[in-house]
Amino acid sequence: MTHQTPDYDAVVIGGGVTGIYQAYLLDQAGMHVLGIETAPDVGGTWYWNRYPGCRLDTESYAYGYFALKGILPEWEWSERFASQPEMLRYMNAAADKMDVRRLYKFSTNVVSARFDATNNIWKLRLDDGEDVACRYLISATGPLSATKMPDYKGIESFRGEAFHSSRWPTDADGKPVNVDFSGKKVGVIGTGATGVQIIPIAAETAKDLFVFQRTPNWCTPLGNSPLSKEDMDLIRKRYPTILEYVKTTPTAFPYHRDTRKASEVSAEERTEFFEELYDQPGYGIWLSGFRDLLLSKESNKFLADFVAGKIRHRVRNQEIAEKLIPTDHPFGAKRVPMETNYYETYNKDNVHLVDIKIDPISEFVPEGIRTIDKLHELDVVIFATGFDGVTGSLDRIDIRGRDDRKLIDAWADGPSTYLGLQARGFPNFFTLVGPHNGSAFCNVGVCGALQAEWVTRMLIYMRDRGLTCSEPDQVAEDRWTQAVYADFARTLMADTNAWWIKVTHKPDGSVVRRTLVYVGGGPDYRRRCEEVAYNDYEGFQLA
Repeated sequence: MTHQTPDYDAVVIGGGVTGIYQAYLLDQAGMHVLGIETAPDVGGTWYWNRYPGCRLDTESYAYGYFALKGILPEWEWSERFASQPEMLRYMNAAADKMDVRRLYKFSTNVVSARFDATNNIWKLRLDDGEDVACRYLISATGPLSATKMPDYKGIESFRGEAFHSSRWPTDADGKPVNVDFSGKKVGVIGTGATGVQIIPIAAETAKDLFVFQRTPNWCTPLGNSPLSKEDMDLIRKRYPTILEYVKTTPTAFPYHRDTRKASEVSAEERTEFFEELYDQPGYGIWLSGFRDLLLSKESNKFLADFVAGKIRHRVRNQEIAEKLIPTDHPFGAKRVPMETNYYETYNKDNVHLVDIKIDPISEFVPEGIRTIDKLHELDVVIFATGFDGVTGSLDRIDIRGRDDRKLIDAWADGPSTYLGLQARGFPNFFTLVGPHNGSAFCNVGVCGALQAEWVTRMLIYMRDRGLTCSEPDQVAEDRWTQAVYADFARTLMADTNAWWIKVTHKPDGSVVRRTLVYVGGGPDYRRRCEEVAYNDYEGFQLA
């Protein structure tokens, strides 16, 4: 029997913040690595999402692992929450510093990946027709990269401009066009994190802006501000401390939860605390609140009522204000969009809220969008309709493991993994920032990088011992998966339709809901990973 030698030790799918670091680490370890990226260059989410208003909702200096780690110590952040153009410059500078572009094949998609059990290798087919073989296949496709478009009747008949927010039209220099909507009637479909960033900016110039909202989200102020040279000098001196601190917090954001339960303090103390959190920049109100926020309906209602009061205060028309207050999910059970003057936008005469839960979109027509009750004439339609979360990009690749089993079939009712890094039946396939690991529900800039470091150590361990195959033990995988589902079921997030939930409608009418994320917190996750590594990668069958 002829044994095939792989072309590469590892193939990394994805050229975003996690992918380029993984490729860099493996290259540094002396492995022959190939990176594959759909875009013409590095950047991942920061390459694709060029819509006006796109920016971090994580503090720049906490997201910037390459700076914190000493790879890019000279980097100067200009704002507390960096905008997309600055983030892309940062990604380009990091790629230059790590010299990773030479490892990548850009403007390329992986069409299929099949595991060859005889040789313990993966065989990939690329969309340019090239075939590539590798020992280890590592996905770093990102939790929010597979764009989701609605299938409204007649979309193709619309005569105006229409595009998804992650595919915003750009000029030859990559800068977004269609930012000035003067004289135009603009429609934005979706009020998630992206829509909430676009809407206030579009409202500044649009003749009329129609916001098509199905379900409102709990939104709180971002509180962005410039960073002076003095600010940056101090931040840079504290880089080691910042990195060590965020590694101790549940989501690698620079916040720790309050140790109290909401019921343990008086109403006056709660209100004072909430006011303080609401005025604090960033995710403090979500991640620094009372420790039972996502466990107790009573605790959650205290905060939800407070934020609802803020919305009523900021929106003059109380009928509109009520439509902007969520009634279908607790505060923080879905991602909390960070906003800048979002609610004040609805006080403008040119902004019109269309509640498509009450008046659904029936079809697109050449002139615009027709709801059940009315025709809305439009020149531009922006789909801020989000992504197929976490597993979406993997679902779009024909990945087949042992016995030709498809990954999409294996995970039809929800993922089954060990440490969120591997799935039984798919040896040598690692999923970074994938389902059930400590990176998808986290500050990806930090958590993805820490995961890449762990995987690199595991592959070095295997190489040093002449091992060429890694696959989870069934018992270890079952225990991990069941624990992930059980932890999530305890939270108020379990009954929502957030992007981190896989909802499957069965032929018999039943609905299966499975979390795509691990909610046990980064420190516990990494402690468990280190225990596994210390015990010679216990739970993995290495051969």
